[in-house]
Amino acid sequence: MRCRSSPVGTHVGVQLNEKVADVSLRSDREGPDRPYKAFLVAPHRLLFQFSHHIFEKVSPAMEALGLECKCLGGGKIEHNSSDKKIRVFGESTAFGKADHAESAEKLKSAFSGYDVTWSDDKK
Repeated sequence: MRCRSSPVGTHVGVQLNEKVADVSLRSDREGPDRPYKAFLVAPHRLLFQFSHHIFEKVSPAMEALGLECKCLGGGKIEHNSSDKKIRVFGESTAFGKADHAESAEKLKSAFSGYDVTWSDDKK
């Protein structure tokens, strides 16, 4: 997973799964029964107000690359760079709640030195 620091504040995000659409192009590790590779997209709130806006933008671009895309859920990410804290919470009205524990673990590895927490709180 590749992470770039987002601006300070609260942002919407989605957790996506992707896989190579053409079965003949899949690697040995990526069989039909294997789970998709999950990753998180959390752009700035001014660009995407709701999680379905993110998916509507990302999905066609991934399909153009030959990837199938499925949204696992959404939520919010609160980034406080001065206190080195990230909080994952909330849910998407369109897609439901993402796996916040998984998102938090990926963020912990990408943002070492940060206190990364998650909860099922809506706000």
